[in-house]
Amino acid sequence: MAEKMWKNIVNYIGCGAEYDEAKVVLFGAPYDSTTSFRPGARFAGQAIRNDSYGLEVYSPYQDKELTEGTVYDCGDLELAIGSSQTVLEQIGECTRKILEDGKLPFMIGGEHLVTLGSVRAAAEKYPGLHIIHFDAHTDLRTDYLQVELSHACVMRRCWEILGDGRIHQFGIRSGEKAEFDWARSGHTDFHPFGLDGLEESMEMIGDEPVYVTVDLDVLDPSVFPGTGTPEPGGVDFTSLMCGVTEVCERMNLIGCDVNELCPPCDPTGASTAVACKIIREMIIAIVNRL
Repeated sequence: MAEKMWKNIVNYIGCGAEYDEAKVVLFGAPYDSTTSFRPGARFAGQAIRNDSYGLEVYSPYQDKELTEGTVYDCGDLELAIGSSQTVLEQIGECTRKILEDGKLPFMIGGEHLVTLGSVRAAAEKYPGLHIIHFDAHTDLRTDYLQVELSHACVMRRCWEILGDGRIHQFGIRSGEKAEFDWARSGHTDFHPFGLDGLEESMEMIGDEPVYVTVDLDVLDPSVFPGTGTPEPGGVDFTSLMCGVTEVCERMNLIGCDVNELCPPCDPTGASTAVACKIIREMIIAIVNRL
């Protein structure tokens, strides 16, 4: 895997460190083959890198600069076409290598199924792993149209690895009744509609290892229309930014991802700008904690 950690030509702004010196490794997972409504999330990594140059490296929210840390951006992985299982294995291999080297993996999706590849690798290294999950959708189906490896099932597959009480869900406002009932019965730490309860969940997790996954459709479509499955009633930008920054700054974070930006669904570029800024704030919070 080391030879595949190539030197990327177009980095996310401020993320041009060499691999050996980096504390955080950014990589893209351009995959959206199980997308159930509007495809195009595979183009997110490229769009985010290009549009990141519309940002400053300085965050006035945190009064810190992205360049105060060391982040290596290895670009997008070259993933198999047509095989979700192979794709998840490739993502797992990359994540495993980054973790073995004592660095923090930061993945840009892609559809939400890509999270499962990283979680599989993270759970091998950290058996006590917790997931903090921001999303509009439960993603707890046992299968979607008879397919178990689907973005609609990703948290159910993660639960099969971690078990009850170790997936903490926020912003959920869409799913089957059976999924809501299953979550509310204690299988997940379930906080629908918004971010209420995040502080209590962080206190409950304590110093346990945490993987955070941000499905950007947790945002209201008036803020973030560029996603495959927009769901009205979501959180605003500032609430999400503050929530994910708190998690990245305070928790024992060992890995994370941001996913489900679909650039073709928002030709204005506004959604890509939102994704870029969320990622900037997360990285700054992470590198200033490590």
